[in-house]
Order: sequence, then structure tokens, then C-alpha cells
Amino acid sequence: MLVILISIVLLAACSARDYPVDHEQLSEEERIVIRFSHVVGEETPKGLASRRFAKLVEERTDGFVEVQVFPNSFLYKDGEELDALLAGEVEMIAPATSKITSLVPEWQVMDLPFAFRTMEEVKEYIDGPAGEVLKKKLREQGISPLAFWDNGFKQMTNNERPLRNPEDFRDLQFRIMESDVLKEQFQLLGAEAKVETFDQVFSVLERQTLNAQENTFSNIVNRKVHHVQDYITVSNHGYLGYVVLMNDQFWKKLPDEVQIVILDALEEVTEWQRSLAEEVNREKYDYLSACQCIDIHELSDAERKQWEEALLPLYESFSERYGAIYIDYLPKNKR
Repeated sequence: MLVILISIVLLAACSARDYPVDHEQLSEEERIVIRFSHVVGEETPKGLASRRFAKLVEERTDGFVEVQVFPNSFLYKDGEELDALLAGEVEMIAPATSKITSLVPEWQVMDLPFAFRTMEEVKEYIDGPAGEVLKKKLREQGISPLAFWDNGFKQMTNNERPLRNPEDFRDLQFRIMESDVLKEQFQLLGAEAKVETFDQVFSVLERQTLNAQENTFSNIVNRKVHHVQDYITVSNHGYLGYVVLMNDQFWKKLPDEVQIVILDALEEVTEWQRSLAEEVNREKYDYLSACQCIDIHELSDAERKQWEEALLPLYESFSERYGAIYIDYLPKNKR
């Protein structure tokens, strides 16, 4: 009976894309609740996008589908949310690509340094042959990848010195996300690396348990990293993005018409979010440039070349470990 009612009220809406829905005949027990957990602040690109997505879905289903957004690790920390999704304890998450590499290590290709120069290159890769293989591997693990959101390109911060050459990384201890590629990246540069969850970034830097980290301008300012770090190197060396995921069993149980509404809303929000992420990172860079609260060094082309040469072995080792397809389709190899 529920499926019939949903079909009646949503089918026309999905065709016309104006979503006029009337659910007065449905009880509260028949309504669908999607818990969407993430670990960043509400005013970050991901935080704003998740709220916008929730609003669109609820509007287009007249409240029949309620998306409850839980930001700032309110439900789960970034080291916990993937397990919670697999266990069906939460329906939707949007972790950084590094966070899903424990399940599908091939996703570490997104962590390779200097693999992408623009957001458009990232989009083309994710939508291309290698990206389709990566998404298929997630489905095989019981997870439905529904969208891909940007955070931006990462910069380096530390408490010791501007980072110009690989030699400048000596004696630095970097906070990283869980990823062998990220660990090897800093080892090749002569630094140490330790995994810490995102909610602990400010704390470990403030206590000087670690004295360096990499992140986007958006995350650096929102987590107040510039209050506990003295130097930032604008390197754009690595990409940070999010995969919007849903528990596959939950996804497959949703009526087709509800799936269409969700995918349609995500498509709209994703385009908006990508532009927003670029704008926010530019604004945060301008803020750091004006605040005189942290020393900023812009990596030169010659310095960047030294970094790239030092990190080149990562590509060969990744290809040997996981297959050439992921490397062959990188825009880096098409230039």
C-alpha cells in the first residue's frame, strides 16, 4: 500500500521536476527519515550543501522524506562514521576520500600529490573510466556512491619555517588522515606523519603533540588552525573531496520515485557546492592574507618542481600495488 501511495504522489512530480506532493494520507510511521552525518562545521561548503540537500528533498516530497543533518561529528567521528554506515546505524555520510581507503584502498589515488590542477580535472577523472571502477568497488562493499563534493586543494601549515624545498620538512610531525599514500608522501619529504581525526586537529596542534598539518583554506580557518600555526605554504599539492554515500540496503529499499528525487536534488546541490567550495576557499585565503596572523609563502614553480620530483616514486608504487588504470587516466599523464 505504501509503495502505491508513494508512486501516485511522486510519479508526476519526478517527470515534471516541480515536485507537487500531497502526503496527507500517510502516517508518521510511513514517512522516511534519512540521518545524514558529517564531521565538519555547518558553515563549511559540505555543511551548507548537506543542509541545502535536506531542504530540497523535504520540499520536493512535501516532508514525506525527512533528511536529518548532524554536523560537527555530533553522531560519529570521522573514524567511526563509515562503520556506522555499513552497520545501518546511519543512512548517509559524506567522508573525505581518504576515509574510505580502509575499505577500498584504490581510492588513495585521490591523495596522490599534484595529480590534479583544477576542480574540472577532478570531475573528469571521477566521471571517467577509472572513477567508474572506484565507484563500483564501493557498491561491492555495500555502499552506494551518490555524488562527489569538493572541498578544495590542500596547503601546508607548520610551526617551524616556510616550506620551500623538501629539506624544509625535516623534524616536522604532520597530522594526516588515514591513508598510506599520505603517510608515504611525508616520509618522502623527510617528515613524520600521524593519523588524527578531524575533530582533534586543533587540539594536537595547540598542545604541540604535532607541529604541522595539511588542509584546505576553508578547513584551516574554520578549525582555527591559523591560531596555533605560524607558517602556511600555498602549495595546492593535494586535492580534498567528499564522496556522498548511502547504505546500499537502505538505498535499494527506497521507492524508485524517492531515489529520483534524491538523485535530482544531489545533482543540483553538487553543481552549487562546487562553485561554493571554490568561492569559500578564495575568501578564506583573502582573510588569511589580510589578518597578519600567519606567515604566508606562495610556492614558486621551481619549488613546486622540486616537490614533484621528490614525490614521484609514489606514482610507481601506487601503480604496482593497485593497477595502472588509476594512474593512466590521471590528467597528470595527459599533459
